[in-house]
Amino acid sequence: MTQDYRIIVSLGTDFHRFDRLVDWVDEWLESFESPPSTLVQYGASRSPRMAQGIDRMPRQDLLALYRQADLVVVQGGPGSILDARETGHLPVAVPRLPELQEVVDSHQVAFTQAMHRQGEAVMASSLEELMRLGSAVLADPASARSLPRQAGGAAAAERLERVVAGLGPVPRPRVSLRRLRQVWL
Repeated sequence: MTQDYRIIVSLGTDFHRFDRLVDWVDEWLESFESPPSTLVQYGASRSPRMAQGIDRMPRQDLLALYRQADLVVVQGGPGSILDARETGHLPVAVPRLPELQEVVDSHQVAFTQAMHRQGEAVMASSLEELMRLGSAVLADPASARSLPRQAGGAAAAERLERVVAGLGPVPRPRVSLRRLRQVWL
């Protein structure tokens, strides 16, 4: 993949189909007089009509494409959202729905809502939302950029250490000799 893409869409590698998002991307791209260059990693879903498609690619190649893109659209899976965050993108995330047999349960809805509330992703639940959010990012790509999210346990351990250090000394419990005699004697 040597071409520069303005939009990268990743549906993940789950065996369930997510044709709904491919349809939304196709319909959105059809609305442009000159559609932006777009790549869709479609996994088990159908390939796109209006964008270049690839079924799967190595994660590092996908992350490299995220870094150069203006807009990243992902399924609402934890790995997909966190990968986009790792490259400094606030992705537009579309959760798969169990009632449409796109996933086994509603974990993607709950996770995407949580990430949306924390400012780590923007959730799109309809074609109209995807078009509105995507067009806003294409008009101002910097609006969907932030510092890359740090992955790994070392950063989490440092944050936890700072929190614990801020708690202050922990008072030692007072043990009376009378109570120890009652327990042990």
